[in-house]
Amino acid sequence: MLPATFKLCAAISYRHLRNMTGLRRQAAVAISQELSKLACHSTGPSTWINQVRRRSSLLSSRLEEKPFSEAEMSYIRQGEEALQKSLSILGDQDGWKTETVVDNGDKVLSKVLPDVGKVFRLEVVVDQPLDAVYSELVDNMEQMGDWNPNVKEVKILQKIGKDTVITHEKAAATPGNIVGPRDFVSVRCAKRRGSTCVLAGMSTTYGAMPEQEGFIRAENGPTCMILHPLPGSPSQTKLVWLLSIDLKGWLPKTIINQVLSQTQVDFANHLRERLARTVNC
Repeated sequence: MLPATFKLCAAISYRHLRNMTGLRRQAAVAISQELSKLACHSTGPSTWINQVRRRSSLLSSRLEEKPFSEAEMSYIRQGEEALQKSLSILGDQDGWKTETVVDNGDKVLSKVLPDVGKVFRLEVVVDQPLDAVYSELVDNMEQMGDWNPNVKEVKILQKIGKDTVITHEKAAATPGNIVGPRDFVSVRCAKRRGSTCVLAGMSTTYGAMPEQEGFIRAENGPTCMILHPLPGSPSQTKLVWLLSIDLKGWLPKTIINQVLSQTQVDFANHLRERLARTVNC
């Protein structure tokens, strides 16, 4: 899931940041602050977080030439908010409890947040380079239903610039229909700087995609995937996935917790199988 030296004060002086709107500059500073907290408090990803900060802010990409509408800017802000909140959650190492540890080293942790509820954190190593993992999760996201049985369909409803998309996702029913079909409308943003990628998202509303018959409209977010090469092994990718979902409906918490943690473990296995097939073709 960077050789250049980077500091926030220096980054703000870069020409492409001087040309950014006030909104984006403030967002870049806010995200850099969250990255700083993550670097200071995290026992795991602190090294690569520092590398990202030395290279560039996650939100330092220049704006496209065409202006965005007010509605589009609202979605961009939502994506950046999801990114900031996710990094803040992952940066706090206190209170995480182990849910599942698999023989291959995959593990799922969880914690309860007062304003969010229970969140889950998957940590895995994938035996494929970063570019292959990024391409599958971002460039080919609409194909996820082909290889992940827990996903029925992912459809991009709208692209906003190069970083933000609005998606509609249909989740498949669980075995025995313990959890019936759910769907989500989400805003997603993908930021890639050097050898680190952050894919963040949260639920949103989209007029052209009202609630669908046969599906319960669930909510997710903030959610986030962080990808970076495994230190010392560039052919492997470390993936950290923060999952926060409200499935809605009348479901016991014990069932929800079991389903969500198992969903993360299954996702890692299905992703490995998919990459093994596509990379070797």
